[in-house]
Amino acid sequence: MIVLEKSFLPGRTVELIGELRTMSKDILEKGAIVQRDKETYAIAPHIAGGIIDPAGLRRIADVAEKYNAKVLKITSAQRIAIVGIDPKDIDDAWKDLGMKAGAAIGLCVRSIKICPGTTFCKRGQQDSVGVGLKLDELYHGMPLPWKFKIGVSGCANSCAEPAVKDIGLIGMSKGWRLLVGGSSGVKPRLGVMLAENLSDEEVFSLIDKIINYYKDHAKKQRLGEFIEEIGFENFKRDILA
Repeated sequence: MIVLEKSFLPGRTVELIGELRTMSKDILEKGAIVQRDKETYAIAPHIAGGIIDPAGLRRIADVAEKYNAKVLKITSAQRIAIVGIDPKDIDDAWKDLGMKAGAAIGLCVRSIKICPGTTFCKRGQQDSVGVGLKLDELYHGMPLPWKFKIGVSGCANSCAEPAVKDIGLIGMSKGWRLLVGGSSGVKPRLGVMLAENLSDEEVFSLIDKIINYYKDHAKKQRLGEFIEEIGFENFKRDILA
């Protein structure tokens, strides 16, 4: 911890105060999230859909050990956060990881959360892994008016929590059900069904229209708040036109 002593010259005191203020904030360009102690940071490499091979896991563990991380935390966005990194080690940690940062902060598409779907799960009705990874490739990190989350579940069990995501997909026997406007947090809301029985191609087309419409028309607000403001029927008419 940095301590300001009376013996410091005024210029040095100002410099240290500036350093403390910097350490009290996330460092967006480095994907670093300040921790409760205001002295260390967490970094979370991007793991698309939470799917990673053993070599990637070893690399994350090696970096955590090398830079004396306090803990590894599996997050709700299917990432592994390396918690308790000294700010001077952030750049080197990323270099050693050789992975891009997960969009865990900032006004952008934060995460595409997916379930095992027909790739792995006996209950899967639709290919949530294939669709989710494609959506991740297209949109992860895209700047938007506010934070934006997508959940892709291969069946009605909804393991990827699509009902509380800005865009949620639920795999049904006849295709995808698409929900919009969900969120958790301080003002939770359930997503509303926009369309159903969609093919993969129809899903990609509709989601692209939704994201671009939101980007072009919304203020600093979640998709659900934007839809409530303009009216769901108006939103539905414009997207499905």
